[in-house]
Amino acid sequence: MSEFESVITRGMTPVSEERREKAVLVGVDRPGASWPLASSLAELERLVDTAGADVAAVTTQKLDAPNPRTFVGSGKAEEVAELARAHAADLVVFDDELTPSQQSNLEKVVGKDVKVIDRTALILDIFALHATSKEGRLQVRLAQNEYLLPRLRGMWAHLASNRMGGGVGSRFGEGESQLEVDRRMVRKRITSIRRELKHLAEVRAIQRESRYESGMFKVALAGYTNAGKSSLLNRLTNADVLAYDKLFATLDSTTRKFELPEGREITVTDTVGFIQKLPTTLIEAFKSTLDEITGADLVLHVVDASSDEYEAQIAAVEDVLGQIEAQDLLRVLVFNKCDLLDGEQCGALKARHPQAQFVSAATGEGIAELVGHVARVASAQDEHLDVVIPYNRGDLVSVAHERCHILSEKHEEDGTHLVMLAAPSFAGLFRPYAAEKDR
Repeated sequence: MSEFESVITRGMTPVSEERREKAVLVGVDRPGASWPLASSLAELERLVDTAGADVAAVTTQKLDAPNPRTFVGSGKAEEVAELARAHAADLVVFDDELTPSQQSNLEKVVGKDVKVIDRTALILDIFALHATSKEGRLQVRLAQNEYLLPRLRGMWAHLASNRMGGGVGSRFGEGESQLEVDRRMVRKRITSIRRELKHLAEVRAIQRESRYESGMFKVALAGYTNAGKSSLLNRLTNADVLAYDKLFATLDSTTRKFELPEGREITVTDTVGFIQKLPTTLIEAFKSTLDEITGADLVLHVVDASSDEYEAQIAAVEDVLGQIEAQDLLRVLVFNKCDLLDGEQCGALKARHPQAQFVSAATGEGIAELVGHVARVASAQDEHLDVVIPYNRGDLVSVAHERCHILSEKHEEDGTHLVMLAAPSFAGLFRPYAAEKDR
């Protein structure tokens, strides 16, 4: 199975190698598509570039429904094969997910020297390149193996065809035997990875629970890939999270503390970016990472203001948030990269989305306003408390300074007199020390 360890071992060449592969892109224009075909193919080209290949040619076909045998029509499949030969292409990339049989049939048409992959396989390959943590690598490996399992038959068809003639022993040919062995290996690997991921998810849940019990207000950054979430986290918290102008530059969630102007500490978590046609296997595999979103008090939905397709990107993110049952969380639209817009464009965007925040993580524009808005949301549920903390409970005074918003503080005979705003999770600590009514 070594040659099939990765879904794309028959796919992309690593970026580090000097020779970049050549790719032919294939798109199908279908009625009712949520994205214009040109925009979807432009994004596919960026994905191919991120994975380490160059686009040699692009071809499209208008269809009411995909061809069940070759996805595109048989004539278009032959044209794709000709394009691949003419450009000495190494691979053909389809913009939509192919069924195992479609992929197998297309490989027969284009020839064994040209690899045929789809958008899902391409995204899996990019995730494999960029996963750095143990959990991230396992999540990618799980998605890869789940993608690989139904495609094993085509890989061993040549062995089966050699052995499956009539006669004694034909019912247990070498190819079929090897196929079943490999299926068991992949299933066993999937089970093992899931077990390990479950353990890591439990560890992550304990860490997450400790943050919840701390009473800190939790903010999660969500958004389309390359919207600038990591850059925004770096700008807010002076973090050193990797931030490249690449799709899926970062996959692993990162949490940092951030102090609001009134002194209260909150947490801000950067999460994996979304994309249109995001494979369901990846959403499931990254469930524990995406739980960072579902456990947040506020989700900042970061949008690339400079993208022509920002509305479709917003819809794609909302769709995934619905899949992970995070659609009811309090959310704020944050349009990033506003420095790339002129005054008229920015004004039109603000008129269209009056409740949104408009920032530039690159220049710092609008960051103070965003922080102020987060502070107002964080304090919206706070309880107004007037308390006198005995001097022997200095620990509570420290908690008040670290976790609450102090409005006034006086040192009196009976203790430290505080007037403050406290989150519901902390208010119970201070209620027993409520000041007298005439104080």
